[in-house]
Amino acid sequence: MSQFISKDKRTHYCGSLSESDDGKEVVLMGWVHRRRDHGGVIFVDLRDREGIVQIVFNPEAGESVHGEAHKIRSEYVLAVKGKVRKRPEGMSNPELKTGQVEVLISDLEILNDSKTPPFSFDDEDISENIRLKYRYLDLRRPAIQKNLFLRSRLAAATRRYFEENGFIEVETPFLTKSTPEGARDYLVPSRINKGTFYALPQSPQIFKQLLMVSGFDRYYQIVKCFRDEDLRADRQPEFTQIDVEMSFVTEEDIMQMMEGLMAAIFKACLGKELVLPLPRLTYADAISRYGKDNPDVRFGMEIRDITDIVRNSGFKLFAEVAAQGGVIKAINANQASGLSRKDLDGLADFVAIYGAKGLAWAKVNAADWTSPIFKFLKPEEITGIGKLLNAKEGDIIFFVADTPKVVHDSLGNLRLHLARKLNLIDPDALGFTWVTEFPLMEYSEAEKRYVSTHHPFTSPFLEDLPLMTTDPAKVRARAYDLVLNGSEIGGGSIRIHRKDIQAQVFSALGLSDEEARLKFGFLLDALEYGAPPHGGLAFGLDRLTMIMTNAESIRDVIAFPKTQKAACLLSDAPSKVSIEQLMELSLKIV
Repeated sequence: MSQFISKDKRTHYCGSLSESDDGKEVVLMGWVHRRRDHGGVIFVDLRDREGIVQIVFNPEAGESVHGEAHKIRSEYVLAVKGKVRKRPEGMSNPELKTGQVEVLISDLEILNDSKTPPFSFDDEDISENIRLKYRYLDLRRPAIQKNLFLRSRLAAATRRYFEENGFIEVETPFLTKSTPEGARDYLVPSRINKGTFYALPQSPQIFKQLLMVSGFDRYYQIVKCFRDEDLRADRQPEFTQIDVEMSFVTEEDIMQMMEGLMAAIFKACLGKELVLPLPRLTYADAISRYGKDNPDVRFGMEIRDITDIVRNSGFKLFAEVAAQGGVIKAINANQASGLSRKDLDGLADFVAIYGAKGLAWAKVNAADWTSPIFKFLKPEEITGIGKLLNAKEGDIIFFVADTPKVVHDSLGNLRLHLARKLNLIDPDALGFTWVTEFPLMEYSEAEKRYVSTHHPFTSPFLEDLPLMTTDPAKVRARAYDLVLNGSEIGGGSIRIHRKDIQAQVFSALGLSDEEARLKFGFLLDALEYGAPPHGGLAFGLDRLTMIMTNAESIRDVIAFPKTQKAACLLSDAPSKVSIEQLMELSLKIV
């Protein structure tokens, strides 16, 4: 057995050494990051999870140890003993946290050798597929380790906060009933009960509601969830959420509690103080002003409605759209006069992706506007538009005229595109906002029925209940999302706790009593036994970590992520299984 492992235990992490350790004898263990031979003296950058320190093998300090050091190669695992000393004058390395010191080695043991890695850990331009195939090596990279350390601190801060505020951590089942009312379930066949299936939970939604019925009035859990859906760049088939539920509360109670959580997390993990309360927007305001229900509020360029100003315009398109019940809206790109005609033509192609049939523009000059539509606009229209959008010399105003959805989609995405192009977004800014009063349901052309915007257990505003049978799309949900820098990081709602209201919602969603009971019978039964008013929220821990670390991909904050095709390149999952395994489950591949 290694003397280091059994006797000379590690005294310090590599990245923890500083000038205050000068003269100390230390034992270090880690991986060879880099090796250099300078005229007989061998320098090695030794790396562990806390950082890198330079260690020195000098033949004058020990011939045998120096001879052994000649065997060292990249990513060999070493245990060393030596004395910390300040680096010679002019030899410090400001790029390293430990750059003022080095360790003169008196004892060395090579604990294991290593093949040459398939990529350099200093290379920032590595194929992601290679990184994921050799994820155990990729995880040695300091940048990835930094992300996972922050993720760990985030989880720890979350648990501290909830424990301090009277919450109880409760685990809910992973093998549960399939309730396909949203994304596709991951199904798990039962060997004992032939022909039946469990589902992996898309969320602990029903179980946390049952916990409220049970009297556990403050619940939380950091939990894995699973959704078998077509993936986007920022989605994973298995993901982690901070799941919360509370009884005897209003939306305001929940939002205040969650604001406290965010303040605790950002203080503990980044040392940043949040100003509370966080801003709030209704869904209608978010769409009207930003074109999105997850608005990025770190910059201006808000969407303004000019329909009434140009309703009778000499510009035929504006007048026709207004007459047909459409809207004309605009954004002001401040100091964007540097955009060329080619740039402007490209922006027209950009909004076409979102259904816009055209993009009008006007450059604001000191005396007039430069615009293809300028000659069609009346002086009072120009004045009104300029005043509404606070137009100044050097600005460019962009216009879209169409149905509300097309206008909001087009301008909402255009303002983000322009903000990035014009460098208007402060990367260090934290743009929090709550978005509230979402529509309870929306009509699905594919299913030819109304479907839940969030889930079917979201409570409507009681004053909107009469609309349930006459105009379901106008029923507001007691739902709320927390948005950060243009990404939804959490969402929740006040739940339905009365059986009669739950029945009304199911009816509006086109679910018969039989279907509702088949899918959610155990929850409906529970609502008959004194269910308290309750509500909750779930934060996406992966996405929150991604934003806090400024990671470019959500996969960079997950230890062992999947690709966009839901594959694990490291373990080669999903994979085929044997005929015997399938037969045992009474399954066959067709």
